[in-house]
Amino acid sequence: MPTLRPLAPAVLPEKPESPVAVGVDTAPSPRKQPADPQKFKVEVGPSAIDGQGAFAGEPIAARRKIGEIRGEFIDMATARARAREAERTTGRIFMVAISDKRAVDATHSTDPLRFANHSCSPNMVLKVQQGRVAFYALHAIEAGEELTARYGETHHAGRLRCCCGAPNCIGRL
Repeated sequence: MPTLRPLAPAVLPEKPESPVAVGVDTAPSPRKQPADPQKFKVEVGPSAIDGQGAFAGEPIAARRKIGEIRGEFIDMATARARAREAERTTGRIFMVAISDKRAVDATHSTDPLRFANHSCSPNMVLKVQQGRVAFYALHAIEAGEELTARYGETHHAGRLRCCCGAPNCIGRL
């Protein structure tokens, strides 16, 4: 059986007088960019449902994570105020409630899934996991197919006409 022996003490090099003297770069390191949350190619284009939509740029297998939307974390009172203002000015709301107290405002996000329209027969499910808004394929999705999710409760409280065109359309959001 081998015998364990202590290692010899480490010898540390002497500190140089100046980092420049040994060629060390003293400039601050650039911040790392967060990882791209998109797992599949998603393109934005005109939608038959409403305005712009998100479309699969490649085939997506069933139950696979398609990607996420990121944005500013805000409290619900701010989210409601911003949603009213966006509805009044642009008609486009890019917010997702992640709890009873917080929402993600994706208005200024570059994530293409923020353009996913509502459908009463969606091909994606939206899941909030640890404060992140992720989309998963409910079934296999073909390239070019519009990516849709069921919005669930919205601030419209049934006042907005649904335009998804699905055979089982409930008619209102």
